[in-house]
Amino acid sequence: MEALKNFEKLRKVLSSFDNGLEIKKDAPDYYYLNTNKKVKDKTMFFGAVQIRKSYVAYHLYPVYTHPELLDGISEDLKKRMQGKSCFNFKKDITEDQLNGINALTKASYEKYLENGYIEEK
Repeated sequence: MEALKNFEKLRKVLSSFDNGLEIKKDAPDYYYLNTNKKVKDKTMFFGAVQIRKSYVAYHLYPVYTHPELLDGISEDLKKRMQGKSCFNFKKDITEDQLNGINALTKASYEKYLENGYIEEK
């Protein structure tokens, strides 16, 4: 049940920034957004949240393309990082973690908007 609760909380964060983004998948265990900017005939990945076998993964591609977005994130969120743009949550997500993810997603959205990767509708 923790995984489903975490998924729903993280999906709510990601979906709140879907203006100008394309919903590629919206399933009970997987929510996936692309930008409307094409790179090599495909739209650019923005973010996703997915229930995995033993955790919930939150992917945020802008932190890969613009690693400076990670400057100043909490140590707690840094510990949850897997790779360069994924955060994993095994236990119930805390309010501080959720606020950190929300702030990072907002900064990511604004960076992509500023760079012309997103055109708001």
